Order: sequence, then structure tokens, then C-alpha cells
Amino acid sequence: MTMPSAASAPASPPGRIALYTAEFAADPHAAYRRMRRTHGPLVPVDLAPGVPATLVIGYYQARRILNDPLHFPADPRAWEKLIPATCPVRPMMEWRPNALRSGGAEHARYRGANTAAIGGVDQHGLRTLVEKVASGAIGDFRERGEADLLSQYAFPIAFRVLSALLGCPDEIGVRIADGMAKIFDTTHAEQGNQILGQAVADLVSLRRQHPGDDITSRLIGHSARLSDEEMGHQLVTLYGAGIEPLTNLISNTVLKILTDEEFSADLHAGLSTVRDALDAVLYTDPPMANYCISYPPYPIDVDGVLLPADQPVVISMSAANNDPALTDGVSEGRHTGNRAHLAWSTGPHTCPARSHAYLIAETAVTHLLDALPETDLAVPVGELVWRPGPFHRALESLPVTFPAFPAVV
Repeated sequence: MTMPSAASAPASPPGRIALYTAEFAADPHAAYRRMRRTHGPLVPVDLAPGVPATLVIGYYQARRILNDPLHFPADPRAWEKLIPATCPVRPMMEWRPNALRSGGAEHARYRGANTAAIGGVDQHGLRTLVEKVASGAIGDFRERGEADLLSQYAFPIAFRVLSALLGCPDEIGVRIADGMAKIFDTTHAEQGNQILGQAVADLVSLRRQHPGDDITSRLIGHSARLSDEEMGHQLVTLYGAGIEPLTNLISNTVLKILTDEEFSADLHAGLSTVRDALDAVLYTDPPMANYCISYPPYPIDVDGVLLPADQPVVISMSAANNDPALTDGVSEGRHTGNRAHLAWSTGPHTCPARSHAYLIAETAVTHLLDALPETDLAVPVGELVWRPGPFHRALESLPVTFPAFPAVV
């Protein structure tokens, strides 16, 4: 990477591609293909009206940027000086005193506390918890022979399991989930940010007074001695990485199994596993499709494209994973045994809870397949609606049918 003079820098390509529209959400992969033909691996986009960014859709360019925090730091404070609080994507991007938005010593301090707190989770106990929550969720709808697996299965599992791990009572957890949903959808995002901030503050206050065997209490007790403000922002990151992405990972994986006949046949024949299905989805439709945002402090040339100073550089995990430079010779969606995808990011900001997320999603999907093996989509796949938003890959609903089970008296 070099820093060319303004005179030698290539001109910015005209026209920016909107990532926030319903049209983009309906078929992002077609949009990525058009981007690649027109712009190559670095694409001028708008994250919201009037909010420009560069979307990185090349796999090798993405890895290089993610592993170069010196030139591509995660601190957005110079950028957000020009962005009003009402901007719909600002809550997903603004500076917070946490590992996701810090570098250097502060990043090490926050990440160390988070890693230690998450590392205290008992994996065997976690699997048992997921199975219990999954069984209860299925018990709520199995008599009817139909369900929305997103709102009635995937979301309750992500919400209840994460709340249990964080020692969060339902009353506070409901407010946290509501705030996170508003922020991810970039609708009423400022209101969602306020709801979320108050709810995590209430959780921190509760656990300072009544510590327990949970992630929040372990964060409070860590040698980093996090302040109440810092505690709240660690929890924002944990919930942000937990409820919405985990809900969508479970839902998107179930959708793949229900609609990919070849993969479903391999699964039933024992030629592939639920973990393979998860990895296929993490390649093709990762729940965080476009994120891992950085803000170069000065103009930087990457492969002949000048990236402006203090303007967001967004990694498209979805597009980069499917870069022809990486996938040539691999059938679409066939990545069995290969986990080189960027869905968990890479470099200093790699997700510290990926093993826990794998375990929760794998247990949830496996339990569903065992409990309701004759499940089918209730509508043609083309009628499913994907929620707009520049960052996530998220269904509005996942309606299914299955043979009804009589109530146990």
C-alpha cells in the first residue's frame, strides 16, 4: 500500500451503489457480480443516503486490510464529526470505548477482558442450555403444524441463551433486543441506540450489586477495571454480535437445508453435517454480510484505487468469500471442510466467541432437524423477504409447515 500524491491518484469512479435498498437486499449476490464487473475489488457505495464508503469485495484485498490496523484503524471519531446523530447507520458505526472500535493498548485491554469473560463459559453447559431452550420453543408451536422459525425458534434461542450467558433478566433483555433490532435495520436507529444504552446500563448496575456466574459479572471483576460506561459498551458489542447475527445464522442455515436438495440429501445420507451447512452459509450468506469497518487516517492507494481519508472502508464478507479468485473450481455453496471464509473476520478483530456461536447454531439446527424431520417451507422460496439494511443478511420471516404433533396430556 502506498500514499500517492493527489495528482497521481486515479479519479473516483462516478456513481455510488446504494446498499440500503430493498432491491439490494432482495439479491445482493447479483449486485456483487455487477460491482465486480464494473469496479473490481473496491467499490464506491452509499451505506445510507449521503453516507459514502468503499466496499471491499475482493478476498485478498479484504484479508490485507483486516490484517493492517495501522493503515486501517477501527476508530471512527474523525468520520463521525461530520455525521449527524440522526444518521440511520451511525449507531452501527460510531465510536464506543470497546474492542471493536479501538486499537493499540486500549484494544488489548478491552479484548483481554472480553476474551476472559467469554472463556469462562462452560461449553457442555452451553449445549445443554441450547437444547433446553430449543425444546421449549418447539413445544410452543409443534401442535399447530406450522411456525415462523425465525421469530418462534431462531430468535428465542439467540435471545434466551445470550441473556442467560450474560446474566440478563428478561425485562432488560427485551429492551436490549428491541434496541439492537432497530439499529441493525437502520430504522429508528437513534431511538434504538438510546433504548440499548439505558438497558445495558441497567444490567451493569444489577450485576455490580448482585454478581453471578455470568459474562457480565466476569467483565466487572476483570483486572481491566472497566468503568460503567466501558462495561455498557462491551455489552453492546456482545449483544450486537449475539442476538441478530446468531438469529440469522440459524435461520439462514435452516433455509439452506430446506431449499438445497443436493445438500439436504447429503445431510440425510450422512455425507455432510450440520457444521458443513453452517460453513456453507457463512460463505454464501453470512449473517453479517458487510461490516468490519475501518477508517484510514489519510488517503491510501490499494490496487490503484485511492481510498479517502476518514471515510469508511467496509469489508463485504459475503462478496469476498465468493470472489472468483478464491472460488474458481468450487461449486457454489460447496465448501465442505473449508473454513477460510471471513464471516468471523480475521486479524486483531477476529470474533472471540466464534466457537460459542458455532456450538449454539449447530445445536439449534440439529435439534430442529431431529424434532421436526419433515419440515417444509410454507411459501415458495422466491416469496421470502429479506430485510433491507447495508450490513446484515436477514430474513423477515421463515414460515414452515410440518406434521402436527398432538398435545401431551
